[in-house]
Amino acid sequence: MNQFGILQAPAGDRIRRSIGIKLLLVCGLALVMCIPAFFVDSLVSDRTSRAADVVKDVSAHVGGQQTFLGPTLAIPYTVPADNKHGVYLVFPAQAAASVKSSTEERRRSLFKVPVFSADLNMDASFDLAGVPAAAPEGATLDWGRAEIIVGVSDARGARSDAVLTVDGKPFAMAPAAITPDMVLNGAQGLQTSLTLFGVPASAFAHSNAQFKASAALHFSGAQRIAVLSYGKTTRLTMQGDWPNPSFDGGFLPTGHTISDHGFSAEWTVPYIARGVAAEGTAAAIHALEATGLGVSFVEVADPYQSVNRSLKYLPLFLGLVFLSYFVFEVTTGKRVHPAQYVLVGVAQVIFYLLLLSLAERIGFDFAFLLGGAATVALLSGNAGWIFASRLQGFRALGVFTLLYMLIYMLLRLEDDALLVGAIASFAAVAAVMYFTRRIDWYGALPGSTAEAGGQRIAASSDLA
Repeated sequence: MNQFGILQAPAGDRIRRSIGIKLLLVCGLALVMCIPAFFVDSLVSDRTSRAADVVKDVSAHVGGQQTFLGPTLAIPYTVPADNKHGVYLVFPAQAAASVKSSTEERRRSLFKVPVFSADLNMDASFDLAGVPAAAPEGATLDWGRAEIIVGVSDARGARSDAVLTVDGKPFAMAPAAITPDMVLNGAQGLQTSLTLFGVPASAFAHSNAQFKASAALHFSGAQRIAVLSYGKTTRLTMQGDWPNPSFDGGFLPTGHTISDHGFSAEWTVPYIARGVAAEGTAAAIHALEATGLGVSFVEVADPYQSVNRSLKYLPLFLGLVFLSYFVFEVTTGKRVHPAQYVLVGVAQVIFYLLLLSLAERIGFDFAFLLGGAATVALLSGNAGWIFASRLQGFRALGVFTLLYMLIYMLLRLEDDALLVGAIASFAAVAAVMYFTRRIDWYGALPGSTAEAGGQRIAASSDLA
């Protein structure tokens, strides 16, 4: 009680009720509410893992991601001095391949897997003059056991017998007798194992021979198809009905067209760009994996990837929402309890659960629209209830609508997302500084005991 007989709040109570301390409390609550985001992120990871399991399950029936090796000459060799055996590979001087694919989406529960059926024609022109140029010292080639081989990464996708035509004569291909498989080293330590098929080549493969071979294959697979640059110079054309192809591998197409009805692409890989010798032992051509010319059949917006990206903006998201409520609080004179801030944060976390569950069914864009509209309506209505004002409710509706639009724009932008996010954050902080420029941060919160006491003191002074 002071000299005027007015009861004053203790100093500790005034500190607890000061505007500046409340702002620090709100910032702390925003950080604490980011913790539940880790559980949502774990849920996204679980659903992503489940989707990957579905892909593996479907791939087990139709073939997985397919990589093809065109006609290549394989010749057994021996080194009598070392009692060493191996396979000598000779790539064609010129290679030309064409791929035509048709795709469909296989569904398993909520998950979709792009599955393709492809017809491949792989031509090869061999010139064996000077072979062997890179054989081990003292090696003897066994031309009588030579084979022309063709490779595929997942033989389960075969939909018909493979046929190899050599100088106009067709041959049914069978599992290669010389070497049944081949392992190629890819990027980041990944490896591709090829199952090899072949036909005997002793009738037309010998020193200084020239001949042409053509392989016709019909295979199915899932998600991706690629053809290795199997010639010294390789040309590939690929056509398909998938509207959203992603070109990948060691080389990008020299030309392509994409429309709602499908795509077409062309590759040309010259010998000096291929980076693999024209001939050599099997151990010397493992780098051939890096020459793959591939197309991945991807969804334009993977819902799990999009939700995961949106979670990265949660601290910014929560901070701006809490900051908006704080500005409403200090400008209206109506106090907001920390528990109400917690409820606002919980609503934000539930928005991500809505986003994930809806995106699996209707896609990310419509999921964000529905989940965002529901959450904005809830937050705006909550602001109207807390501040007992329809005007504040409509103000909150405008602010939170702009905020959700900003977050959606950041998710859709890629190269400019950081720039736009930084500018938007700067503008938000500047707006808060402007609207709170007249606030006494050392003063008491609106409606506090200290403020009421101060008003009574002022009134007593006026009466005196």
